[in-house]
Amino acid sequence: MNIEILQPKPFDLVGNPIMIAGNAVGFEGHLTIRISEGHDEVTAAANAGSLSIRQFQEAVDIPPDAAFTLSRLFVTVTDDSAGGPNPPTVTVPVLYGPKILPGYVGYWEHTVVSGETLSALANRYYEDTSKYPVIQAANQHVVTDPNLIFPGQVLRIPRDF
Repeated sequence: MNIEILQPKPFDLVGNPIMIAGNAVGFEGHLTIRISEGHDEVTAAANAGSLSIRQFQEAVDIPPDAAFTLSRLFVTVTDDSAGGPNPPTVTVPVLYGPKILPGYVGYWEHTVVSGETLSALANRYYEDTSKYPVIQAANQHVVTDPNLIFPGQVLRIPRDF
């Protein structure tokens, strides 16, 4: 089976439910979706057409009792109808907004200008300079050091209610 995950893209900042969509072709077109972070896992299923490339989509609801401890999750789509020891599988890492900011509902995009810092952005968006780790966590794939952001970078600023 060929599986192509179009949504979410690697390191997308996602909410709940997690929307998963793509293209696939397989024997019977039954896909298993797993969302995990190494400590807990949520599963769902989706269908894709057989014998030709077809679209699939599924909204996977993360229950409140999911024991996720990390904000980095892995979305894995597997053609479990293929049989055999190594069924076709694709995995995409994502960042889970509700683990980064309680009450997460989306994000603003902010283009960094010369002289800005994560603390200043936290003050601007949250009125609290100590919340800069929230911004860093939402951009951990591009901001590894909170003291190094660059003009022109587009950062995601998580929003809550």
